[in-house]
Amino acid sequence: MPGISESLDAVKAAGLAMEETALLDFIGGVVAAPKRLQVSDWMSLLAPELGPELRDALGKLKVAVADDFNPGFTSGPAPRERVDRLRQKLDELELDGFIVPRTDEFQGEFVPVRAERLKWLTGFSGSAGAAIVLKETAAIFVDGRYTLQVCDQVNTRTFNPQHIMDNPPWKWVGENLCAGSRLGFDPWLLSDMVRTHYQKAVEGVGARLVPVDINPIDAIWVNQPVAPMAPVVSHDISYAGKNADEKRKDIAKALGEANEDAALITAPESVAWLLNIRGGDVPYTPLALSYAILLSSGNLRWFIDPRKLSPGLADTLDDGVSVEAIEEIGDALSELGAQSRTVRLNRSLTPAYMVSKLKQSGGVVVHGEDPCALPRACKNTVEVAGMRSAHLRDGAALTRFLCWLDHEGPGGELTELDAARHLQSCREAGDLIQDLSFRTISGAGSNGAIVHYTVTHETNRKLLPGELYLVDSGGQYLDGTTDVTRTVYIGSSNGGSPSAEQKDRFTRVLQGHIAVASAQFPAGTTGSQIDSMARRPLWDVGLDYDHGTGHGVGSYLGVHEGPHRISKVGGAIAFRPGMIVSNEPGFYKAGAYGIRIENLVVVTEADQVNDLDKTWYGFETLTLAPIDRRLVDVNLMTSSEIAWFDRYHARVRDTLSPIIDEKTRQWLSSATEPLTP
Repeated sequence: MPGISESLDAVKAAGLAMEETALLDFIGGVVAAPKRLQVSDWMSLLAPELGPELRDALGKLKVAVADDFNPGFTSGPAPRERVDRLRQKLDELELDGFIVPRTDEFQGEFVPVRAERLKWLTGFSGSAGAAIVLKETAAIFVDGRYTLQVCDQVNTRTFNPQHIMDNPPWKWVGENLCAGSRLGFDPWLLSDMVRTHYQKAVEGVGARLVPVDINPIDAIWVNQPVAPMAPVVSHDISYAGKNADEKRKDIAKALGEANEDAALITAPESVAWLLNIRGGDVPYTPLALSYAILLSSGNLRWFIDPRKLSPGLADTLDDGVSVEAIEEIGDALSELGAQSRTVRLNRSLTPAYMVSKLKQSGGVVVHGEDPCALPRACKNTVEVAGMRSAHLRDGAALTRFLCWLDHEGPGGELTELDAARHLQSCREAGDLIQDLSFRTISGAGSNGAIVHYTVTHETNRKLLPGELYLVDSGGQYLDGTTDVTRTVYIGSSNGGSPSAEQKDRFTRVLQGHIAVASAQFPAGTTGSQIDSMARRPLWDVGLDYDHGTGHGVGSYLGVHEGPHRISKVGGAIAFRPGMIVSNEPGFYKAGAYGIRIENLVVVTEADQVNDLDKTWYGFETLTLAPIDRRLVDVNLMTSSEIAWFDRYHARVRDTLSPIIDEKTRQWLSSATEPLTP
């Protein structure tokens, strides 16, 4: 395979007239973009029509650049010298410390590889956390999901692990800084709300919080990847259900009625929903990293790298939408401020830099919800229909996998990675699949007790007979997003049956799941009110689980979507028709097993004959896949719970049987037999 220099020459010879530095930066972005199941046509971004010779040359150039791609991540703790170099850089900047959050400029759950600064500095690969490096000490902050992982991946002699809930980083800062200290931060990487927490803490000890123009980690990170380069494409109206112009005008009207001049939209998922576009800049979620400013007039300024726009996309945008370089967002905010405009923004999603820019230039900042969040959450009829279709295909794929697992698992040779790969192959065979919706959680035995377990070659376990196997997975389809968890008993070739404890815990989780799925509730009911329904059967015997019961899910967008959820804390948004939320109670016995049963449900209107003066809602279950009946203790269940279970299985069997192969159909018939004759 030719190297970079030879590949550049071949591209030139094939007719692409582009400056080498610009081309290498572009290809570097292509390499830095996450891999997806559906490969995008990134070459079309360079020219509308490409001949076979140029396509071949560009493909070889990408391979050459990829061969040279080494961001420097480690499988264990990162080299100590990186912290030493950071401290040297801080000395040059006259700083006494620096905050390293696991975020990017968009405050999202998934970040591009370029933004994995915490991972590069420490070795920690979790999805949430932060580190603070001071002159003489350093700490890393993670939540309960990662207390074991952080000790494996991080040098704890360099970084002192802290539980982020028990000892938030701003509290730790207040205890470890002294008067006159200068704590640096990147104002693009802290939200305005988080910045405020740090500000109060440092001021309380007479220290200063100092924004930096250039992130010092970027200055010392050799071979830091460039920003991702993935095509931005139109999301067809046949999937979106509502055109972008109509959405934009509806949101703009609401701004005007609230006497707000504009809304700053910093969540890429909101921009994607509002403009009916999708991208591929971050793992597992079809986002184009961009911002928007929506004026109450209905005009919208979209800030994005224009090189990402697929050929012809700009021409399809409505007249009221202008495309501007993402680097211009700061000047645009200054313009709004200079005009004394009133701008709504969400403090928890907006970088501190943007809020400061608005306020310093004279703007009036109104703190409120992202105006797209609630309309995005309430799926229209086309989106709900698409979700049903996506779950039909996804259910068929998962059922094929469960049939395969039931036949192959008793051999005792399957590993967690084997199972995850086979499940992915089942999904890949379906229509409209674009990607997974998150990295599959494939946990056997004690690994299943780790709520957000990530299987690696180092942790990979075999699925052993007599153990429980927990698989949490999902797909991104053009017409919907799925997320489903099943807990399966791995039998033996000689039969075998689950223990009484396994069945008891599984059945209590199932009872909580059924309680949520069957719930009917008046308009105005929130997720925090629903949450206790799922926990009651476990509470009855002094057990619980340490995570929320349900999260919102997007329509070919984020698998975790607000503002609604089912949770003890934070589930304050009332449910409305069209909202899609997961129903996933669980139980986890550390060092032994984990149990979780997860379906997605959609809020629908319910008939309530006893109260005709109020509107009542309920949940329609979207997910279609059998639940392991071998783990059910029928003696614990009520007749209505048994009836729900049998009705659900009958629906799964009747709906999926026409679209699965004969072997799977026979297995499904057995797997969905009624609990009682």
